[in-house]
Parts: sequence; structure tokens; C-alpha cells
Amino acid sequence: MPALRLKTKLVVAITAMVVVIVLTLAAVHISDMVHQNVESIYNDGDFLARTIFQVARRPLEVDLSHSGINERDPQQVADAIQEELQSNVEVNSLLDAVVGYNPNILDAAIVDTRGRALLHSSPDLLGKIVQPRTDLVTVRDASIWKQLKVVYGPGRDYEVHIPLGRGNARFAEVRVGVSTVLIKNQLDPLLQKTLLFSSLAIVFCIVLAVVVSNVALGPMEAISLRLDQISAGQVEAGDVRPGRSDEYGAVSSKIDRLGRQMRDVKEVFSALKENLDQMMANLEDGVMLFTHDYRVVLVSASAERFTGKPRDEMLGRHPQEIFSTESRMGGTILRAFRDRQPVESQELELANGHRIQISLDFIEERGERIGALLTFRDAESVHRIEDEIELSRRLAAIGRLTSGVAHEVKNPINAIVVHLEVLRQKLNAVDPDTRRHLDVIGSEITRLDRVVQTLVDFTRPVELRLVDTDLRKITDEVAMLASPEAEKHNVLIERSPWPEPLTIRVDADLVKQAILNIVINGAQAMTTGGTLHVATVRDGDTAMVTVRDEGPGIPAEIRDKIYNLYFTTKQGGSGIGLAMTYRVVQLHQGSVEFESVEERGATFTLRFPINESSTPAETLVSDLRVQQTE
Repeated sequence: MPALRLKTKLVVAITAMVVVIVLTLAAVHISDMVHQNVESIYNDGDFLARTIFQVARRPLEVDLSHSGINERDPQQVADAIQEELQSNVEVNSLLDAVVGYNPNILDAAIVDTRGRALLHSSPDLLGKIVQPRTDLVTVRDASIWKQLKVVYGPGRDYEVHIPLGRGNARFAEVRVGVSTVLIKNQLDPLLQKTLLFSSLAIVFCIVLAVVVSNVALGPMEAISLRLDQISAGQVEAGDVRPGRSDEYGAVSSKIDRLGRQMRDVKEVFSALKENLDQMMANLEDGVMLFTHDYRVVLVSASAERFTGKPRDEMLGRHPQEIFSTESRMGGTILRAFRDRQPVESQELELANGHRIQISLDFIEERGERIGALLTFRDAESVHRIEDEIELSRRLAAIGRLTSGVAHEVKNPINAIVVHLEVLRQKLNAVDPDTRRHLDVIGSEITRLDRVVQTLVDFTRPVELRLVDTDLRKITDEVAMLASPEAEKHNVLIERSPWPEPLTIRVDADLVKQAILNIVINGAQAMTTGGTLHVATVRDGDTAMVTVRDEGPGIPAEIRDKIYNLYFTTKQGGSGIGLAMTYRVVQLHQGSVEFESVEERGATFTLRFPINESSTPAETLVSDLRVQQTE
């Protein structure tokens, strides 16, 4: 139902007030009229009854001693008095006059103690039993509500009665009948006039209320129109129209000042909102901001991933409307809100096995609560980033160490090789055993030199030759190169290319070698054969290569060591492949992730950025060079 306008409300309020006043006064007036009318009719009936009483007393007190009637016989006395009353012209004339000339009187009668009519204004009832009616005094003395109910209810007859006696004995009774219909007929003209005047008063007040509301609210409509114009930008705030020095002019000036302030605040707010929306859209952590009454006013895009609900459904809601006590995360958050206890980076495991970190801070200013901030963080991503940072630190430390060791070992090896050659030349005629020992020394020195050269190559700064390359093409070439090795282990390489080009700016040879290391490891891990799955997919601004084998998986106790240089579990392995792969992907601002399930295989995922707005790889290479030279 649409809201009523202020003018309509004012008209309705004034009209309702007037209607209440008019109806109250009319009710008081009507009740007073009814009471006065009932009182007047009762007085008329009582007066007529007493008049009949005074006139009938003389026939009742007539002397019967000379009439030959036995005064000890009640029936003879009653018959004689009845005859006297019926023959009394004055009494009969009075009864006829009562009904004929008083419109409020229904009938009049004199009845004996048995209720038989001795005299009656209706000749048909003469000598018959007349049933008694309710005394009108009960209506006269009743409350106004009962009087109204009697008068305007079903028609009933009442009476005013006075006892008549002969001597000390009650002989008869005077009854004057009154009908409520007669009372109502007398009140109807007065009631119609009252209702007419009340209706006219109400109509007049409605018209007056409309006029007053128009006069009173006219400036309000002008102010509202001006506010709409300022909000729509049709009128600049500050464009005050002079000529009004009353309250309307003062309010208009204040509105103009507020309009200028609102325009400035709106501009600042728009800029802040734009920056905040951009920041929240790129934020990986889920963020929810609550007001002092714990209503959500800000939700980041990432929060949907943690709560499983759209942002629009969470805005303006309370925590109990968003979270459920049945879940571990929801129960922890709701309990913290209930107890007003902050949560500091608590790690939880969800029903699907995923681990997250939540933190809840209550914001206060001068001891007054102004809101709360709830943040969600992917615990697995945090742990993965921490592991990557630790691994990078280790590789950097190993690089600095191996670079120094290789440099220090290279020179002695060269000297040993030279002196070994000189020694061979001096020993022209040596026995076969001595020559065999010299050959062993030479081969071992060569192998040691090859190891040292590998260290030098691993720690040497890489000059990347960056070109735009389709990642699908690289994986195709890797599959072709790895096919001979895979066939030796009865492994079939199954490729799942992305339907669209995945163009990345990389050093194709290095990336090819990095992916080839993963594929070869996967094929060699499947000692009983199987299928090696190689897929290329796109995830937002990231191109991914996924290599999934069906081998025994990576044991949990060595998962944090697989990227370490020279760490290997294969017989004859060098322990350089995965370390080199990790380094190459890092040089291209990518990441390497893996998942492993024992006896079901391992899955390696290599991610490379697609967007060109990321930091150039040459910068990262330059930074690595600086770290290695320090």
C-alpha cells in the first residue's frame, strides 16, 4: 500500500479530529435530549396519574351507609364503587381527555386489586384483566446507554401507576401507559437536525482542512521540488532565488548549503567507492564489514567463495541470517558475535575437508561499538605460499652456496687435471696396473668436473628469450619428446588441449624443459604402465598445464623435499629436474603446485600468467642476479 502524502495525512488528521469532536458533542447532545425527553414524558405521565388520582378519590370515598349495601361484603362495596366511578362524568371525561389531547400518553385506566379494569380509556378493555407493565421510573433512573437502547430498540409499553385506597385499604390503582414508539417519534425530528448540523460541520471542516493544508504545505512542496532539482543536477546548489525573508527563505538557504556539501561529499564518496570496489574485487581474502548493530554493509567478491552465498543476499543481513550453527565455521562466528569475543586467525576444517582461517575484530571508538570486521583466508593457499617462500629461500641459499663451492672447487680440479697429464707424459713406460690407476683417477676427475659444471649452470643467471607462444604447442612438443621414454614403461600419454589458444610470453625452450621434467618423472613413476594425462586449461588470467600420473604417489614424509636440489628417490637420478622446473616457472612469474594420493598417483600443475600487465620476467631475473651476487 503506497504511503500517504503529507497533505493527505494533514487533511485526514484534521478531519478525524473534527469528526471525533463533532460526534462526541452530538452524542452528548443526543443523550441529553433522550434523557430530557424520557424525564419529560415520565413527569407528564406522573402528573396525569396524580390528576386522575385526585378526581377519582371523591367517588371512592362516597358514603354507602344509606344505599342499603352491606359494607362488610367486599364484593358489594366493589360493585357499588365501580358503578359510582363509571357514572362519574368528571372521571370519565378526564380519561378521555388524557388520551385525546396528550400525544405522549398511550392510555389511562383505573384497575382493581385483581387487575380488572374499572375504567379504561379504551372501552374494549373495560371490565377485563389488564396485565401490568414495567414502571417507567426504571427507564428514567437508568443510564444513558440503557435509555438509548430502550428508546431505539424494539417498541415496548411502560406505565406510571399510583395506588388508590378507600379508608386504610388499597382498593384500586391508577395506570397511565406510555410507549417507546411515541418517545422515538418525538425524538426523531430533533435527531435529524442534530445529524444534519453535524454533517455540515464535518464537511465544512474537511474543506477548511484542505485549504489550511494547501496554505501550510505549499512552501514544503516548493522545497521538495528544489531538492529534486538539486539531486537531479538541474539546478546548481547555491542558486538561491531572492525575495523571501520568511521561514521558507531561511530553509531554502540552508538547503542550498546542504546541497553544496552533499555534492562535494558525493564526489569524494564516488571516488572512494570506485577505488574500494576495485580493491575488493582484486582481494583474495574474503572481507565482511558490519555496522554497530551487526548488519553487513560491505562484502568482498571473494567472500562468496567462503560463505557460498551471493553478495546481494548478504548485504543488510545479520550474522545469524548468513551463517548456520550447524557448520563449524558458522558456529564459531555466531558464538564470537554473541559473546563479543574477537577471533584471531583461527584455522578451521570445513565439511569438505578444505581448511580456512577466520579472524573477527570488533571495532570500537572511545569505548563505543561502531562495527566489526570479519575476514576469511584460504589456509591451504597461505601454507602453500609459505612453503613456496621457504623453498625460494632455500634455493637462493643453495645457489649462493653452490656458486661459491663450484668456484672454489673448479680451480683445484683444473690443476689436478694438468698435473695428471704431466704425470702421464713423464711415466712413458709404466706397468698396466699403474696406468689403470691413472685412468681411474682421470675418469673420476672428469665426473667431478661434470658435477661442478652442473652446479655452475644451475646457479648461473639465465638470459630469458621471451616470445609469445601458445602453451598448447609446447605441450604437444613435450608429449612427442617424452613418447619414447613413456613407451619403455608401457605408458600412454593422453592430451586434453584447451579449445582456444593460450598465448603466454615465455622462454619456450626453458618452459618445454620444465614440463618435460614433470612428464618424464610421471612416466617413470608408473612402473606397471598406465595413462599419463596432460591437459592445458585457462583459469581467468592464468594458463595451466596439468600432468596427472597413475603411479604410487609421493609419500607424505618427502613432499616438502621434492624441490630440493639433488634430492631424488630414483636409482640413478640426479635430483635436479624438479628443482630446475621450479626455478624456471618462478622466472616466468608462475607457480608449481602438486597433489598426491598414495597408490593413486600425483598431479602437478604449472601456472603461467596470460595478461601482459604483470611484471616483466626480466625484472625478476635481474632481482635473482642481484641476490646471487650478494
